Amino acid sequence: MNFNLREAVLNNVTGSSQQQLEQTIVDAIQRNEEKMLPGLGVLFEVFWQHADAQEKQHMLQTLENGLK
Repeated sequence: MNFNLREAVLNNVTGSSQQQLEQTIVDAIQRNEEKMLPGLGVLFEVFWQHADAQEKQHMLQTLENGLK
């Protein structure tokens, strides 16, 4: 059986509103479950693929600051 996790996550969130996406992200973080991490990774991948250079730089600065 071949299961494409990326495709499954994208199918689950495609068409979601900003509010629904925020709820999904907050819920995944609050649950603190390892199984939620791949889904957050897929959402980050979507962000990165659609972000311009300034948005990417801001994200990298935010991550760097959060990891200090």
